[in-house]
Amino acid sequence: MSDFYVPKRAFILAAGLGTRMRPYTDHCPKPMVKVAGRSLIWRALDKLGEAGVNEAVVNLHYMADILEDHLSEYAQQNPDMIIHISREADILDTGGGVKNALHYFRGEPFYVIAGDALWSDGDDLSALAHLAKHWDADKMDIITLMQPLSRMDLTGGVGDYDMDSGGLAQRSADKSGGYMWSNIRLNSPHIYEEVEADKFSFLEIMDKCEVSGRLCALEHAGDWHHISTPNDLETVDAAFREAIK
Repeated sequence: MSDFYVPKRAFILAAGLGTRMRPYTDHCPKPMVKVAGRSLIWRALDKLGEAGVNEAVVNLHYMADILEDHLSEYAQQNPDMIIHISREADILDTGGGVKNALHYFRGEPFYVIAGDALWSDGDDLSALAHLAKHWDADKMDIITLMQPLSRMDLTGGVGDYDMDSGGLAQRSADKSGGYMWSNIRLNSPHIYEEVEADKFSFLEIMDKCEVSGRLCALEHAGDWHHISTPNDLETVDAAFREAIK
């Protein structure tokens, strides 16, 4: 058994329009685009299952029926993973979407992952297990993975953050930081409950936690890919296909 807290639940952000990924997203939501034959959201669910998660909540808006069918197919093939659907008539943004589904998490810390996240783990613990191992509710409200720009070879990166020696994250206003935020995190539910609005960006919460010294980060030991454009997707897809030959 693990000697640290292992979250059993996660939220996957999948409601966005994916406009920068057109024409790939003309006929399906961005989380359904495939890398080496497997969709991004199925890959994320695979990683969650490997980390001990057995319950995932996914918010839907754009082409919701298509994505729900795709998730149902995954659930049929992976009966140990329970998938809850949180539909949004209007997109509630990256913070509001999570707040809208808080009842699923029973007051316990949970993972949040972007539906288009694609990463590989380092040589020892998985990325998600690293977050769980370093989780300390007395000292942090968020612990998130940061990808060093120096190791972003397949897709371009933006210097969203720096990190100090104690593991606290500091947002770089001019994007000159050494790390790009991966949007893979473990967090407490109360940070959403404290926001009065129903529609808001998660960045507001990150900024608040940074000010209070409760935004912690880990340097990701593996690769994380920022798939934002068709060219990004095609580059990463080619690399993944080459790696499995």
